[in-house]
Amino acid sequence: MDSLEALLGYKFRNSLLLAEALTHPSLAYETQRPHFDNQRLEFLGDAVLQLALTAHLYHLFPGFSEGDLTKMRARLVSKEALHHLAIGIDLGGYVLLGRGEEASGGRERASTLADAFEALLGAVYLDGGFEAACDVVLKVAKEEVDKISEKPEEENPKGRLQEALQAILPESPVYKVVNEEGPDHDKYFVVEVHWNNIMLASGKGKNKKQAEAAAAGNAIEVKSWETAAK
Repeated sequence: MDSLEALLGYKFRNSLLLAEALTHPSLAYETQRPHFDNQRLEFLGDAVLQLALTAHLYHLFPGFSEGDLTKMRARLVSKEALHHLAIGIDLGGYVLLGRGEEASGGRERASTLADAFEALLGAVYLDGGFEAACDVVLKVAKEEVDKISEKPEEENPKGRLQEALQAILPESPVYKVVNEEGPDHDKYFVVEVHWNNIMLASGKGKNKKQAEAAAAGNAIEVKSWETAAK
């Protein structure tokens, strides 16, 4: 595990904690060691991660509100974000899996890697304390924290559109797929966003989520609800 410890910037004193953090429940089940898996450490590591990033963001952005800080932290602790961090330290290559989980692609599964990353932080906390765990979090997540520092405001056109519209009426916008363009390997979706019987705008994207965001962004730009109200 020396290479993993080098990526973390932390050397474990108790190697059993590291082994426990990397043991998936599927292996614990197969080896009949039900109390030796990473689930409890994952529970602990989640809290350690939240506090480490909360404290860092609190000091990094002294002028930001509680709501702003909460949104930034959410970007860093989502399962998708943790999966990305786990890939960055090649955590999938170290996780200990049962045969069935291995055969079904568990080594690349986002939830498995995100959980193992949290368990790893829990193990560091127990082995070296909170300061050591903070150092690991900020080392591994440095690139993502830097991105947020450069662009703290999250691009969320759907959220912005909903806030603007619900300030007028409590009705939420509705997104409808109206067309699919291109071959299966290079397909584009066309989505319209409707609100209060008004078609506000349309947008295109390689998946429905991208198309909805594009439609919301276009709606914010043209503000067609204001024209319709006149």
